Amino acid sequence: MANNTLKIAVIPGDGIGLEVMPYGVRCLEAAAKVFGIPLTFETFDFASCTFYQKHGDMLPPDWKEKLLGFDAIYFGAVGMPELVPDEVSLWGSLLKFRREFDQYINLRPCRLMAGVKSPLADRKPGDIDFWIVRENTEGEYSSIGGKIFEGTDRETVIQETVMTRTGIDRVLRYAFDLAQSRPRKRLTSATKSNGISITMPYWDSRVREMSLSYPDVNVDKYHIDILTAHFVQRPNIFDVVVGSNLFGDILSDLGPACTGTIGIAPSGNINPDRRFPSLFEPVHGSAPDIAGKGIANPIGMIWAGQMMMLHFGYQDAAAAMLRAIEKVLAGGDTNVITADLGGKGTTKSLGEAIEIEILAAKK
Repeated sequence: MANNTLKIAVIPGDGIGLEVMPYGVRCLEAAAKVFGIPLTFETFDFASCTFYQKHGDMLPPDWKEKLLGFDAIYFGAVGMPELVPDEVSLWGSLLKFRREFDQYINLRPCRLMAGVKSPLADRKPGDIDFWIVRENTEGEYSSIGGKIFEGTDRETVIQETVMTRTGIDRVLRYAFDLAQSRPRKRLTSATKSNGISITMPYWDSRVREMSLSYPDVNVDKYHIDILTAHFVQRPNIFDVVVGSNLFGDILSDLGPACTGTIGIAPSGNINPDRRFPSLFEPVHGSAPDIAGKGIANPIGMIWAGQMMMLHFGYQDAAAAMLRAIEKVLAGGDTNVITADLGGKGTTKSLGEAIEIEILAAKK
């Protein structure tokens, strides 16, 4: 995409999303300046609880038409439960984006960085460095089901897990391709076929079938219960981990937690076919308890922008952004680092420090 201008839709959303987004944009602009990447940004106020209060909906009627013209969505956070119930704000915005734009891959890095202390004993930078690939549009979160006999002692609730060959195969293909591109060439599949007797054995069968097309990728599988234990006890053995919607959801919080903090973790909701825009966001959420104080850590937002550059093939820019984050963290300046990492800094001090390092990068 080197000769095409990337059009980025910026949606700050709620809470600290409004505070960290400016530094995410500034760091992307810095990388674009250094590496000659043509970028344009357009900011939207929808997918926020403020918008909901004004309009009675999280999104305008023509939201899809508005966003279809963009290459990617840069998303801050959604949710202010004292104003709008979470099930309304989340299902009315972020989950709509994922499903209607067929963002069938959720991708999260798990990387222990210098300057961040892991809760796991004796782990140092380099010991934990893997990716989690989660199926993002079907599976256990299908929303198919219902209730009968409500309010009686016969009250019954059913929710279906829906797995399709198309849905499984495309997430596996993405995970295998990612594993094949990495030096270790190792893929771990999350399963529970010893307890879930229909969908999980089918998942395992598709992993076996897909592996035939990737003879250079080493494949193993673990049941989800022991896999979570291995994340804590032996995180260094993992390279790329793939799981269903539910299992991937669990692992993609546990993995970053093992690296010291979910607060700096990014996430990509990706449509690899590029028929629709992909969405990149920090994991930390809107954090209403600290919103407005200027102390939110902007690294998750900036790192999400780094993932965007990686997605579009700008490897050098992505590498420079990641190096900048790591250099500032490793420096450990308590006047720069935010309180969640033991410092006294602000969103501004940390965001600007990373921006300066990006601008100092060499092509």
